[in-house]
Amino acid sequence: MKILKLKTKKITDFFKKLPRASGERSLLTFFALLIFALVVGYLVLYEYSLSVEFGRGGESELPEMPLRFQEEAYQDILKIWQEKEEKFEETDLKQYPDPFR
Repeated sequence: MKILKLKTKKITDFFKKLPRASGERSLLTFFALLIFALVVGYLVLYEYSLSVEFGRGGESELPEMPLRFQEEAYQDILKIWQEKEEKFEETDLKQYPDPFR
């Protein structure tokens, strides 16, 4: 029982001193956290993009037909934008009453 208590005491003391020690060695702490972030970023990048290129990312569900540009939808959107632009330009021509008279 005494051995277990001694180890937990050392562990809790280490974690209590950790913020002060990392603050005293801020440059070293910065570089350690930077390297850690780069490693985690690389692992995430590898997992979600590079592994798909090499075929190890599981079953990749590529569409059988390539994507096609939908000209009709594009024209509809352009029509809506033109209507909004016309309404916006109409506000410049409208005369509003002066509320301070």
